[in-house]
Amino acid sequence: MSEERETRHAKRQRLQSQSEKRLQYREEQEIKRKNLKHVKIDENLIKDQDSNDSKLPIKRFYRQRAHSNPFSDHKLEYPRSPDQMNWSKFYPKFVDETTGKLSKQVTIADIGCGYGGLMIDLSPAFPNNLILGMEIRVQVTNFVEDRIIALRQQHFKEDKFQNINVLRGNAMKFLPNFFQKSQLEKMFFCFPDPHFKQRKHKARIITNTLLSEYAYVLKEGGIIYTITDVKDLHDWMVKHLDEHPLFERLDENFEKNDECVKIMFNSTEEGKKVERNKGDKFFKCYKRLPDHPKL
Repeated sequence: MSEERETRHAKRQRLQSQSEKRLQYREEQEIKRKNLKHVKIDENLIKDQDSNDSKLPIKRFYRQRAHSNPFSDHKLEYPRSPDQMNWSKFYPKFVDETTGKLSKQVTIADIGCGYGGLMIDLSPAFPNNLILGMEIRVQVTNFVEDRIIALRQQHFKEDKFQNINVLRGNAMKFLPNFFQKSQLEKMFFCFPDPHFKQRKHKARIITNTLLSEYAYVLKEGGIIYTITDVKDLHDWMVKHLDEHPLFERLDENFEKNDECVKIMFNSTEEGKKVERNKGDKFFKCYKRLPDHPKL
């Protein structure tokens, strides 16, 4: 019994030490994040910093539950309308110095961006587009912010990763608060929460009502990309997109040749996990159709 008590005591001490280390790391990263996440990272800024400031964040210190209830009150900040959204602090490199305003709009959105893998691979492929990730989980959002800051610091000479950023938001509630009508060109839904129980299906990211909101912010000809490793969820998304009058399924020829499909298939952390476990990936792409003329 004495040995068992000692083992339990040692385990508690180890867990307490790990918790303290995690909290200390998060506090240090938060200070750095507040100072750097909305500033233009250039040579002058890099000169004044310690070399450790540009290290990539350590993912294990940002772990939290894999899923979050989209209907809960998450105390999120959001603009009353897209006109009130200050995008310049997210993309300081693209601010016009004469007007102080952003020189272009966000046109690509990764909904539920997770740890940011898709955005980071999209960034060099679409250097002239502003790309935004929306993520509802606090610590995951913090990780992506810290990851982008570190990448911008590491590649400041090439001005890389200046066109991506993340915000904590609930796309199921507040998407039209951030984006104007027909603003987006591409929307990604990669490995969303499957909400397996039937009573939870209303919380899925693709529903008839939500598709109408996505159609509102997506321009005519814009593309919705979906991918999951859950066949039931894939069938659900395909069914709802097929039934919606403002979306049309794209054929296999498009999927074979589209650069975004290739990036989406291999870039996300969830996708890489599926690959390691030799699982299946199911994906489909849909084009936004023109609005129906009023009768």
